Amino acid sequence: MQVIILAALIAVAAASNAYPPKAYPAYPAPAYPAPSYGKSYDYAPQPYSFDWEVNDAPSYNNYGHSEKSDGKVTTGSYRVALPDGRTQIVTYKADSYGYVADVKYEGVAKYPEYKPAAYYSAPAYKAPY
Repeated sequence: MQVIILAALIAVAAASNAYPPKAYPAYPAPAYPAPSYGKSYDYAPQPYSFDWEVNDAPSYNNYGHSEKSDGKVTTGSYRVALPDGRTQIVTYKADSYGYVADVKYEGVAKYPEYKPAAYYSAPAYKAPY
């Protein structure tokens, strides 16, 4: 009996590589050139300034934006009316060190008083059959 078990184990071990390993297709490397970047240009600073506002009472739109730049440092502010009745005012400065914003709120938030929804019972339909 031990001889039969030993022969079976040897047969299983010998048959483990009955099939060759699966050959995967070889794909060539991409054949496009490396990107080349053109010469960079240093433009003279272009100072600018703008200011605009929207105040449309029927649609409750009240917002505005103003900005000024000397070509290196940009400063400005914008404001927007929020749905809760407050006005958000953002004043910012952007330069080579990054963007710094100061956010303020004017007014007090007003939220409607909670009222539970009306309860309606589910409609009762007669069975169609």
